Amino acid sequence: MTEHLLKILVVGDGNVGKTSFVQRYVNGQFNKSYKMTVGVDFSVKLVQWSDTEKVRLQLWDIAGQERFISMTRIYYKGALGCVVMFDVTSSSSFLNCRHWKQDLDSKATLPNGHSIPCILLANKCDLAQRVVSADSIDRFSKANGFLTWMETSAKDNKNVGEAMRRLVQEILSVQSSLDSPQTEPQDSDLLQLDSEDNNSGAGCC
Repeated sequence: MTEHLLKILVVGDGNVGKTSFVQRYVNGQFNKSYKMTVGVDFSVKLVQWSDTEKVRLQLWDIAGQERFISMTRIYYKGALGCVVMFDVTSSSSFLNCRHWKQDLDSKATLPNGHSIPCILLANKCDLAQRVVSADSIDRFSKANGFLTWMETSAKDNKNVGEAMRRLVQEILSVQSSLDSPQTEPQDSDLLQLDSEDNNSGAGCC
């Protein structure tokens, strides 16, 4: 049985439901009382991914105010994926997702220099007083390099597991491509290139 260890960040403004989302995903519970995260909270979930693979997720729930201090670089180190979350009833939390994504792209990169996979979650979709349209979210997601976006509700347990499955699937796919050996040029290819190089100078004055 192969076990993958994946560090996943959960970021976004304060009071968008990050901790409730993590607790719903990890423990299957929802707590109506709001308790502000200070710094970062850690949670671990072991997932049976397939008949031969397990995935151990380290979820780093990062406080909303952390984007404004220099600690995020330390928190982001070693991350392989990220959830960027906003509250559909708060336009400012949606607009600030751009800043969170820019912070991530500048500090959390894969060995090949690419950005880590990020999913955009429109949380609290159970509330009627939403102010962010699906069209706006779709355009924003595509323009800012998110792998996809989903509406979620930690309260109603809507798309919580589905969103994490989609992110983990993308992370494993990216890791697999990074781990696969690069194709080396064959000897015949090198001879062909060498021959072409020699021929290229034949007509030179």
